[in-house]
Amino acid sequence: AFTNKGEPDMSNIEKYRQIFITTFGVAEKKVAKMKYQEVDTWDSVGHMNLIASIEDAFNIMLETDDILDFNSYAKGLEIVRKYGVEI
Repeated sequence: AFTNKGEPDMSNIEKYRQIFITTFGVAEKKVAKMKYQEVDTWDSVGHMNLIASIEDAFNIMLETDDILDFNSYAKGLEIVRKYGVEI
């Protein structure tokens, strides 16, 4: 699949990973083990930026409980899948 710019679409897992890399400024190899507040940039403001980016990228709206429960890269995958995103 291609975007309207003629660039290949990223897979959902690539999008998800890239959101963490971009939001928190971390190396790709560190992303899969990330947890809330274990990285200086994943504070409360960073958390809301992450949630907003994920909602935009996957066209979903997370419920408050899911936003609060979203405390790691792995837990986030579970939550995003709950909204019908194949990842």
